[in-house]
Amino acid sequence: MDDERVWSFEKSLWTGDADHYRELVDEECLMVLPLPPFVLSGTQAIEAVAGTPRWSSVEISQEQISRPQEGLIVIAYHAKAAREDESYEANCTSTYRRLSHEVWRVIQHQQTPPLAIPASNT
Repeated sequence: MDDERVWSFEKSLWTGDADHYRELVDEECLMVLPLPPFVLSGTQAIEAVAGTPRWSSVEISQEQISRPQEGLIVIAYHAKAAREDESYEANCTSTYRRLSHEVWRVIQHQQTPPLAIPASNT
């Protein structure tokens, strides 16, 4: 999967409907999100998305892609998402596994909202 398709794939996970999410997220996926229960299986994440309003837009920056071996892609990025009167920011990672030619599934995803770093006392 080329870089442009990777980012298009990832953005679609933020904005796509529950059926789209079911299609792209592996049931064996593990996710860490900043809200309880914090650690979710792919099945739990898919169920959670089905009952959650999707983001209407997402901006991705600080993109990094690693391809540690054939059929495996790891990405890291900063996301800014919005819907109606709500916005959200997080530093994220996702890992994709290729199932067959041009068929990829998310097997890992995590989101960490920006952390406040205390000012140094120097």
